[in-house]
Amino acid sequence: MVRPGQYFGNRTYFANENYVTSSAAIENTQIGFLPMTIVEDHVRRNNDLAFFFIRSLDNYLGQSDTRTVNLSQKHIRGRLAEALIVLLENYGYETNSTTLNIYLSREDLANLSNMTTSNAIRTLTTFATENLITVDGRKIIIINEEELRRISKYG
Repeated sequence: MVRPGQYFGNRTYFANENYVTSSAAIENTQIGFLPMTIVEDHVRRNNDLAFFFIRSLDNYLGQSDTRTVNLSQKHIRGRLAEALIVLLENYGYETNSTTLNIYLSREDLANLSNMTTSNAIRTLTTFATENLITVDGRKIIIINEEELRRISKYG
């Protein structure tokens, strides 16, 4: 997920690899494009910019490693709770301070959690039964953020 002001698509350029993933906007979005040859020219002339990209890529790699381990080793409850927390941390709450400020389809939420859509639906229903969340169509209302964070951390 890319938030406003963030960028993507640069790793494969710097690694001299083909870009093999795809991107999709799940809400109204404005994007900008900067040719990587221009970025590369500036990186070659500006050490601070080069270190910015090195730090950025290192942070991305660390987050990616953690996410890979979590998605492959956590129980489905932990994966879905983590996905909800990631959405909360990336998009925040609406003005009511309980509703996630993003509306995903069940399929998108399942993909984010590395599970089937039916498992995501069942786990959302379980979370709702346990009064951790309320689901209203694509709106997810967080009732017990602390418990979701605990489930996310410990599976």
